[in-house]
Amino acid sequence: MAIDDVRRFFAERDAGYSIIEFTQSSATVDLAAAALGVEPALIAKTLALWAGDHPVIVVARGDARLDNRKFKDRFRAKPKMLGPSEVLEVTGHAVGGVCPFGLRTAVPVFLDVSLREFEVVYPAGGAENTAVRMTPNALQELTGGTWIDVCRTDSSDAADRLPA
Repeated sequence: MAIDDVRRFFAERDAGYSIIEFTQSSATVDLAAAALGVEPALIAKTLALWAGDHPVIVVARGDARLDNRKFKDRFRAKPKMLGPSEVLEVTGHAVGGVCPFGLRTAVPVFLDVSLREFEVVYPAGGAENTAVRMTPNALQELTGGTWIDVCRTDSSDAADRLPA
């Protein structure tokens, strides 16, 4: 069970994080935000993508959108979402519970800089009704993730439209 993999991941690192379990689904950003009573931006969504022939994990704030140009510039490949069976095979987590913890394979984890805007974020915990409360820095330390800039938010979109 993927949630057990996440618990084991935390235990092996002496990370004192508890997985929050809900009676309802938290499989989407909006459902997770509603279950937690927080703004969707605070949900740390995990995207499983192909960067050419290699899978990567990108974690971004819940209201961010992947910027195809930034992704292509960073990875020299057009982003393509993994299919549901590929997600399960690569991460060990089913769609809706995908997180950067307890991954089945050694997939590089990248954290979009958009997460740094918050003191606390909520990634999933390995199942479609889970979340974990942590700081962006703790997320980086636990996953060994690399900070990158591959997403856009409404605020960054608005800034791009301002006259010079």
